[in-house]
Amino acid sequence: MERSAGMVAGSYRRNELVRIGRHDSDEGPKPLKNLNGHICQICGDDVGLTDTSIVFVACHECAFPLCRPCYEYERRDGTQCCPQCKTRFRRHNGSPRVEGDEEEDDVDDIENEFDYTQGNNEARRLPQRVEEFSSSSRHESQPISLLTHGHPVSGEILTPDTQSVQTTSGQLGPPDRNAALSPCIDPQLPVPVRIVDPSKDLNSYGLGNVDWKERIEGWKLKQEKNMIQMSGKIHEGKGGEIEGTGSNGEELQMDDDARLPMSRVIPIPSSRMTPYRIVIVLRLIILGVFLHYRVTHPVKDAYPLWLTSVICEIWFAFSWLLDQFPKWCPINRETFLDRLALRYDRDGEPSQLAPVDVFVSTVDPMKEPPLVTANTVLSILAVDYPVDKVACYVSDDGSAMLTFESLSETAEFARKWVPFCKKFNIEPRAPEFYFSQKIDYLKDKIQPSFVKERRAMKREYEEFKVRINILVAKAQKMPEDGWTMQDGTPWPGNNPRDHPGMIQVFLGHSGGLDTDGNELPRLIYVSREKRPGFQHHKKAGAMNALIRVSAVLTNGAYLLNVDCDHYFNNSKAVKEAMCFLMDPAIGKKCCYVQFPQRFDGIDLHDRYANRNIVFFDINLKGLDGIQGPVYVGTGCCFNRQALYGYDPVLTDEDLEPNIIVKSCFGSRKKRKSSKKQNDEQNRNIKRSDSNAPLFNMELEDIDEGVEGYEDEMSILASQKSLEKRFGQSPVFIAATFMEQGGLPPTTNPATLLKEAIHVISCGYEAKTEWGKEIGWIYGSVTEDILTGFKMHARGWISVYCVPPRPAFKGSAPINLSDRLNQVLRWALGSIEILLSRHCPIWYGYNGKLKLLERLAYVNTIVYPITSIPLLAYCMLPAFCLITNKFIIPEISNAASWCFILLFMSIYGTSLLELKWSGVGLDDWWRNEQFWVIGGTSAHLFAVFQGLLKVLAGIDTNFTVTSKATDEDGDFAELYIFKWTSLLIPPTTILLMNLVGIVLGVSYAVNSGYQSWGPLMGKLLFALWVVAHLYPFLKGLLGRQNRTPTIVIVWSVLLASIFSLLWVRINPFVPTIKPGNGQF
Repeated sequence: MERSAGMVAGSYRRNELVRIGRHDSDEGPKPLKNLNGHICQICGDDVGLTDTSIVFVACHECAFPLCRPCYEYERRDGTQCCPQCKTRFRRHNGSPRVEGDEEEDDVDDIENEFDYTQGNNEARRLPQRVEEFSSSSRHESQPISLLTHGHPVSGEILTPDTQSVQTTSGQLGPPDRNAALSPCIDPQLPVPVRIVDPSKDLNSYGLGNVDWKERIEGWKLKQEKNMIQMSGKIHEGKGGEIEGTGSNGEELQMDDDARLPMSRVIPIPSSRMTPYRIVIVLRLIILGVFLHYRVTHPVKDAYPLWLTSVICEIWFAFSWLLDQFPKWCPINRETFLDRLALRYDRDGEPSQLAPVDVFVSTVDPMKEPPLVTANTVLSILAVDYPVDKVACYVSDDGSAMLTFESLSETAEFARKWVPFCKKFNIEPRAPEFYFSQKIDYLKDKIQPSFVKERRAMKREYEEFKVRINILVAKAQKMPEDGWTMQDGTPWPGNNPRDHPGMIQVFLGHSGGLDTDGNELPRLIYVSREKRPGFQHHKKAGAMNALIRVSAVLTNGAYLLNVDCDHYFNNSKAVKEAMCFLMDPAIGKKCCYVQFPQRFDGIDLHDRYANRNIVFFDINLKGLDGIQGPVYVGTGCCFNRQALYGYDPVLTDEDLEPNIIVKSCFGSRKKRKSSKKQNDEQNRNIKRSDSNAPLFNMELEDIDEGVEGYEDEMSILASQKSLEKRFGQSPVFIAATFMEQGGLPPTTNPATLLKEAIHVISCGYEAKTEWGKEIGWIYGSVTEDILTGFKMHARGWISVYCVPPRPAFKGSAPINLSDRLNQVLRWALGSIEILLSRHCPIWYGYNGKLKLLERLAYVNTIVYPITSIPLLAYCMLPAFCLITNKFIIPEISNAASWCFILLFMSIYGTSLLELKWSGVGLDDWWRNEQFWVIGGTSAHLFAVFQGLLKVLAGIDTNFTVTSKATDEDGDFAELYIFKWTSLLIPPTTILLMNLVGIVLGVSYAVNSGYQSWGPLMGKLLFALWVVAHLYPFLKGLLGRQNRTPTIVIVWSVLLASIFSLLWVRINPFVPTIKPGNGQF
């Protein structure tokens, strides 16, 4: 697939592909030139004839011209794949067998099958022939036409119809959405043939980064080195090892270093963890004593207040247990990028790093500015990773032409920005944030031209910003006839709820070089098809569409997803993740590597706890010591096989039950072996039948009889089960078996665009396991928690990676209203999971999810319920001050020690947590404050909205959090006040407590000195509530006391109603019956 192909659109309803030409391309159709298929495209000799006097054909897929010696050399010492179509070479008669060849039943060539003599003799002549060819005549390259119309594209095929591609049973499916989708690989399609021009860089022909002459020279040096070592061994009389001296010794040392682990676990020192655990145990004991005292000592004259407080305190104790014990064994981790380079990315050798597909998701360019998304994309394209191993996919779920055009501008600017970043090794590689840094940018820079080129690049970026701003200004008002592209073509996504699927390749390996002539990573725009009547599942559905389209086009072994406002702050972030995912020890059982979220643009005091430091630096580090952190929705690198629903490769140690299960139920050694065998069988069943007949939809010649019939039926049954699981796309199904990434050898390049449009069609997921067992899981607006939980329930582990330089940075809603709406969405998703079949309380009891990990997931879904007792508990001090009652009876000296010890243990555990985690006291206090603010507002609304959505089917709209930048000064957004009903409950609580404090002090002044003692406890209780709501109070007042009138009116009205109602029906004053004077 080529960049010059333009945008390709397709529909679920119509069985066709429509190609929309790029407005920035003036290239026209180029005539095909005659191809001479009898000249070897490697060495320049004649291809030659076979023993049967026919032209030798090395590759049966594309007929790439290759002579027999080059074919033998490539099979023995090369990649064993065709340079053009990447299909693995089959063994020809007379050729020796190499590792990886399929088993053969024929015996007519048995004498040559295991004989390397002929192949070696011919391979030895290859370097000489290549050198001769380098001085011979050159052959001009020739582009091969594209699947779509208009412009010929190298490596793909031109169909007869220049407007669309139509088939009678194509993969885009019939109009009936319930009809089965039939596969569309056509074995009758013509095969592409092209000639490689040796005067050009072979990378431009899609040959990866293979340099044939360098490989040949390396092969000769390798052979000479082996001869020298063998002669040395014979001379020294050592039949085994020889001592490495000089360069050989250094290479041996490098090999030893490469075998070392690429990461290590750093436990928290016992001097910090032992006191911490002791205090937790003491707090648990003291808490039990405290609750026993509270239950057995009711307040008779204030029984409702006492009962309410006891119920709240019991729930708070339960919530603390869920939050505390998953932090029992926190760990830190360290990565070794130098060892990763020694093992997979040595200088002068082809990189063995795994390919990675990066996903960027965006919906509304008005709330997610295109400039923010552009900076994220630029930081991805400039990442420190082999360019042929990186592909960036941008999902536009709003089908906005503004996003499309801004990406086009971004691709052009990337040609200048990426080489600048790599030349001077700058950080971060998002230009907006790099140029806005208030640091000494000359530090560690030694190139004389840096200052001049930096100024020129800054000027280029400012011009780029102006072009983006022009696009944004034009997009403010949509024309009556809808948007049209610059070439006059109507924009296919004018209706965001009813449009075809769209794909555009802006940058690719065969086009779009930077200013230095180097390749750039692929940049692909994707907008999935949407039609009325189809459920699209919001972000989760968009991410699943990206999984499929990336598997068809690039098929990276790992996937990294970031939000459109989270840029790469560390260009080595992908390599940091590879230290875990490619580690032989843990890579096979690691489902994802989660990075912490760090933010820019937050006020110095972090008024609304946007940084969420306590969660990222305490909770997730604790989970990393159990089974791994939860998935938080962004900044996460996935193992693609884990997203496909496969089980991990577990060892005996992984299947061993934890100590709590052992003590309660005994050992499971007897069941362990059988369970492991069953898991391995299930895994093999899922990965079986990955041979070519399945993907080509053809069956090899099968012997007649019952045995052949059973084999055929088993293959067909496996094919149907895979289609039921993954959908009816043979190309995608083939890609799921490529555990190391890359496209399957049997992939036909001519079908890629058609297949990519097919897998993002709105009806593709019908009657499949997408969203149920595969990919991002549906059923909650917080699809991240649900997806991570499913992986952990299958036995996968996750890793928490905290590099010294933050891997990603993003923007956070510092405005109070936006922050509460964000928290509301998170809490609503937790309630949806709580009321679903995937609830961690009752789902996944297969022995693979560890107990403390389950407690952590239970805590993530039940925490919104805490808002109900928290709201009641925050109202209690106001009621106590108004009625002159209290929730605690008069206590003795011994009972007072119980309260003192409880408070000491609470703050003791908090201080010790801060000590081992490195979190500051200010961050901890802000987190405590916002726990009360969010609990009395957003969490409370989430509980009721979740019940309405699940039980009554009343859905709530998902609001995209605004990511606009400050234009009116630093933190201008902090002081903007937006009306929302979420503000009413905390405002009411705040006013009632303030009124209660005034009434309580007035009562004490009028009652005399003896009433001040009981009043102090009530005042401290009320001040505790007001102190936690202080940031909310500052948010209400704003910078210029701009509190909305409606908030004040509603809050005062509710506070007055509650106060008057309580005084009117005071349940603590005994009622006197009239007439008899009896109570």
